[in-house]
Amino acid sequence: MTAAARRRVLDLFSCAGGAGKGYADAGFTVDGCDIADRPNYPFPYHRGDALEYLAHLITTGDIERYALVHASPPCQAKAALTVGTNASQGWGGTHEDFVAPTRALLDASGLPYVIEQPNGQAEIRKDLTLCGEMFGLGVLRHRNFELGHWATPKPAHPRHRGYVRGWRHGIYRDGPYVAAYGKGGGKGDVREMQAAMGITWTDVHDELTEAIPPAYTRWIGHAFLTARQEVFA
Repeated sequence: MTAAARRRVLDLFSCAGGAGKGYADAGFTVDGCDIADRPNYPFPYHRGDALEYLAHLITTGDIERYALVHASPPCQAKAALTVGTNASQGWGGTHEDFVAPTRALLDASGLPYVIEQPNGQAEIRKDLTLCGEMFGLGVLRHRNFELGHWATPKPAHPRHRGYVRGWRHGIYRDGPYVAAYGKGGGKGDVREMQAAMGITWTDVHDELTEAIPPAYTRWIGHAFLTARQEVFA
């Protein structure tokens, strides 16, 4: 593997680039892939089906350009919250589990990989659970990560400092965290979500509600390089 390949990440189901930006901040070159048009994505990307693209890269051997693959596959079959958003995300009209076929292809690639899922969605191995409070962010946004063909110690999960601001079951609670999903009920607006997650390059509401804060994958990128005894800036 060349020196360049040791610092290159393939970002599948890349959406607006929250994950990709974190890897870039950790010193990686990032290439994305998403089925929807993503004009705000801040890195080069292939528009198309992520699984077909991954299979193509494996077949042609071009997957060897990468040191790591990150995938955030949708899983409408397991998450009631996403059932009404398929069309807007470009996922089609059926409720499918993309996690299992994604994992199968990633295993076939032989590369180290990361699969990301929110709490309550598809069953993945929770090798890491990251939270905005770990990074001093204005969101909680817990996300689980399955690590394939590599490992890193789990970071400590600090106690939350209070509530997520907004209405819940007819009761309004103030708190230090923005609700970065949906609209109304005290949830964050676009400006608040951008500030809370550290995302400045998109102001599309739906992209922000789906994004993960770049701080998460910056941490993962550093952890990966440390595990591979790389030196990062």
